[in-house]
Amino acid sequence: MLRLGDFQIFSLVEGRFHLDGGAMFGIVPRIMWEKLIPPNDKNLIPLDCNLLLIKAKGKNVLIDSGLGDVLTDRERKIYAAYNPSNLEVGLLGLGVRPEEVDLVILSHLHADHACGTIKTENGQEIPRFRNAKVILQKSEWEDAVNPDERTAAGYLMNHLSALEEHKALELVEGEAEILPGIRVVKTGGHTEGHQGVEISANGEKLIYYADIVPTSHHLKPHYVAGLDLYPRQTMKVKKKIIPEAIEQGWYVAFDHDLKIKIARLKKDSEGTIYAEPVVTS
Repeated sequence: MLRLGDFQIFSLVEGRFHLDGGAMFGIVPRIMWEKLIPPNDKNLIPLDCNLLLIKAKGKNVLIDSGLGDVLTDRERKIYAAYNPSNLEVGLLGLGVRPEEVDLVILSHLHADHACGTIKTENGQEIPRFRNAKVILQKSEWEDAVNPDERTAAGYLMNHLSALEEHKALELVEGEAEILPGIRVVKTGGHTEGHQGVEISANGEKLIYYADIVPTSHHLKPHYVAGLDLYPRQTMKVKKKIIPEAIEQGWYVAFDHDLKIKIARLKKDSEGTIYAEPVVTS
């Protein structure tokens, strides 16, 4: 647990899936990235779904929700997600029942970030967090409901449409303050409507920029996933936030790192940027 002012920030591993290593590292040659996260015989690397739970002033705010448990067998096979979701068990371990979650902030609508917001009840798919508004960028929702050949596979709207049907959505445009000290910033890059979350208190800050900086191995500007729709925008955002995080001493949360969940970024004598662990698995 990390404390920033009145905020208690918990990292929660919802589950683990596997992705083609080349897709995760883009133009970076395998001979380089395989030293960072070794692949299996199918070229797949393991990735955790790291969520954040924020407790403050009587509110429970969940940032991203993981894959959840509504995926079909075929969908789980695509994500190579072999184990049950830890979402509800993990939240209960932190003293929070699903109905006690007040807000869910989604960085974007890819299944590994958003499908945990849905559950099956009496044969119907409904929002898991019945008392929570789900906050995301308007452009992200619009792209998800109007996908093209490149984007359709990432948006499992056969599940996520329940958010609209049950009026759970709260769509924002650009930068917005969600609660005092918690704001979202539209980043683009990974998807056009991808957003980051910034938590500030008492002169300290934690940033969660999700798939802009998915692991501690993606700190170099050009270490960008091949899945990113706008890789140069991802690089632009990284070139801005990473130097700021080093200079200002911000905390950085990684959405897919296997070991380091929250870190402070440092630069060694040779100028190499690295993550100094603060919260680990």
